[in-house]
Amino acid sequence: MSNPFEENLGQTAANAGVQTPVQFLRHTASVYPEKPAVVHGDYRCDYAQLYARCNRLASALQQRGIGPGSTVSIIAPNVPAHLEAHFGVPMCGAVLNSINIRLDADTIAYILDHGECDLLLVDGQFADVAANALARSERSPAVIDLVDPLGPQDKRIGESTYEALLDEGDPSPVDWRIDDNWQSLALNYTSGTTGRPKGVVYHHLGAYQNAIGDTLAWDMQRHPVYLWTLPMFHCNGWCFPWAITLQAGVHVCLREVAADPILDAIEQHGVTHLCGAPIVLAMLVNAPAEQRAKIPPGLQVMTAGAAPPAAIIEALEAMQVNVTQSYGLTEVYGPCVYCAWNDAWDDLPAGERAALKARQGVPYPVLAGLDVLDPESMEPVPADGQSIGEVMFRGTVVMKGYLKDPEATAEAFRGGWFHSGDLAVKHPNNYIEIKDRSKDIIISGGENISSIEVEGALFKHEAVMLAAVVARPDDKWGETPCAFVELKEGHSASAEELIAFCRDNMAHFKVPKYVVFGELPKTSTGKIQKFVLRQRALEI
Repeated sequence: MSNPFEENLGQTAANAGVQTPVQFLRHTASVYPEKPAVVHGDYRCDYAQLYARCNRLASALQQRGIGPGSTVSIIAPNVPAHLEAHFGVPMCGAVLNSINIRLDADTIAYILDHGECDLLLVDGQFADVAANALARSERSPAVIDLVDPLGPQDKRIGESTYEALLDEGDPSPVDWRIDDNWQSLALNYTSGTTGRPKGVVYHHLGAYQNAIGDTLAWDMQRHPVYLWTLPMFHCNGWCFPWAITLQAGVHVCLREVAADPILDAIEQHGVTHLCGAPIVLAMLVNAPAEQRAKIPPGLQVMTAGAAPPAAIIEALEAMQVNVTQSYGLTEVYGPCVYCAWNDAWDDLPAGERAALKARQGVPYPVLAGLDVLDPESMEPVPADGQSIGEVMFRGTVVMKGYLKDPEATAEAFRGGWFHSGDLAVKHPNNYIEIKDRSKDIIISGGENISSIEVEGALFKHEAVMLAAVVARPDDKWGETPCAFVELKEGHSASAEELIAFCRDNMAHFKVPKYVVFGELPKTSTGKIQKFVLRQRALEI
């Protein structure tokens, strides 16, 4: 039987085209050309100027033979050039590879080789490690120095400077070399804690959709003032270079993620939104009272990764800061799940509200599928808030796959879902709640212990700044929880005190057997490096 809705109704140039986040800049520059776009120290740039600079970058790259199939890598903090690369590089059809600034030279060399870097942009702060990496690399990319006015001025390893590169280009709109939605846009590398990092490939449509999802999930209105506390190298800044531009917002750049510059920037520029790992939230909560006074009521904060402890959320609520919990991975363009707030929860006690806000929640409207499945049977677990399964995703905001690794890609997509490796429960209202990474769950005497639950109990103690719990081998129980704790400045607590505190707040079999004090090892995005702590636990 014929289908009249499909006959003679095909795609043409008039009714179909590429959907790319690059178009957000073109639109905003057309509609709001004089609106402020970038703030960095004394530097100011409006959207017309930002668009011209990105066109110059794309034009200059094209003239150097950079286009589809090419990779442009960047090692830089959150400076204007890093933002411009998120538009100028994909405009010319190339793939942007934003490299973690905390990596060692050997790993950077691997990334340059594996990703086949053709041109490398380097901020002076990282010139030494970049030079070391290039000496180890088999590639010989063109190297361009980013000479940031707020960074080192004398650290140069390149053939030219970024501003000189822009001078090679034309500010008029370039002819985009973007052919279809599936064309690769960005290459991001996983942390590689169990071996070499894997290269995660994004496409234009996925970034376009997830940037829209960011604005919807955050209920973001036009012209936000966004502070770059989240590294742009981390899942391309969770797609916020594109999302903030879509909303004609102000990008307030930040070289250093520390309490004083964050709070000063919030006050000076009227910041309305910022993102960050739970450690960034802890910075705000634990800052001196005179510094916390710089935070305006209504500041919007999105956090992801491990859920911030309910105690942190409760403290921020008391400061009239609105926290949105989100969740995602590098393989799904950063956050694409969020704790959508229900107005019926407004009148609950503060502690109950904070516990609800700490849940990861429901899918972004742009995410086609999210569920908690049994990884063997691939059947959904009951929505009872108790049964544990693996979080799985499907849809166009899932990566294309792992670069040059078809086996890992096939395993990640087994059964038609992307397997996250995160263990969670599904509540009766279909909100998911992460319980642990599959590798972080502690099995003690046959009972599963969520390290996140134990950490949440420790965070309720007034002396605890940060806490991380890992499994330590135990002759009797197989494994028992071992807690690593970083105390607040000016506070003290003993291991016995914290163990007793946990015993008063949770089932006794979940209580840490050991407590170790000291600064916790962290990644550049503020995540605690549990693989380091697991090794330390073996030495106790």
